[in-house]
Amino acid sequence: MKSKWLVLAAAFLVCLMAGGASAGSIRMDGSTTVLPIAQKLVEAYMKEHPEVNISVSGGGSGNGVKALIDGTTNIANSSRFLKDEEVKLAFEKGVYPVPFAIAYDCIVPVVHPDNPLSDISMAQLKSIYMGEIKNWKEVGGPDKEIVVVSRDTSSGTYEVWEEKVMKKERVYAGALLQASNGAVAQTVSKNKNAIGYLGIGYVDKSVKALTVSGIPGNEETALSGKFPVSRALFMFTRGWPTGEILNFINYVLNPQKGQKFVHEAGFVPLY
Repeated sequence: MKSKWLVLAAAFLVCLMAGGASAGSIRMDGSTTVLPIAQKLVEAYMKEHPEVNISVSGGGSGNGVKALIDGTTNIANSSRFLKDEEVKLAFEKGVYPVPFAIAYDCIVPVVHPDNPLSDISMAQLKSIYMGEIKNWKEVGGPDKEIVVVSRDTSSGTYEVWEEKVMKKERVYAGALLQASNGAVAQTVSKNKNAIGYLGIGYVDKSVKALTVSGIPGNEETALSGKFPVSRALFMFTRGWPTGEILNFINYVLNPQKGQKFVHEAGFVPLY
């Protein structure tokens, strides 16, 4: 019995210590969707705490989670929750990821501004991304071949799209795969026949957002969950955070501090 409690105590200490970082230094990696939020948060936090150095990069949710498990980053930004296999791998390596929802988001289908289409259904989106619908005239648009633009498979945005729109079906092989939200926006903005999907913070005048079955992707529909492709955005830490990492996470979640930068980045604050 005594040895059992010693093991539990040791595991608890490992969990606590895993969230630490070297004094005044934090590394963040992961989602390109979360990246503009993280950049604003980091800039504001370091301005208030000039003794702290935080580096942030956006290599995709999957890469961020892998880096967290491998111990090469302190915080993984992710636009999806952990997969079962990631949880299993983490536990096998003695890592206990802790999720913090930091914002809400809609994944909005977008087309070129010259496209006359304004609304699309979930069934039509799925058929387009499976390669079954190939011409815009089949969904009420012009008689032009559809150019399908998607995120790559390391993207959390792709995985949420695959789950909620594709219903676990794969995006067809003819799609143009892009490594970031910015690349999707740029590709769609330059091709009058393209369709893509973006986190709400990346939607600007260079593209045209479509409503889905009459529902627009916005702050209200993201918070209520009414928009059919809405989600939470996360920061994961290695165990319960301590020290400077805990201070930073508290700053991110503070309604008067970090959450205002979520709104500035074009995403939906928690409150």
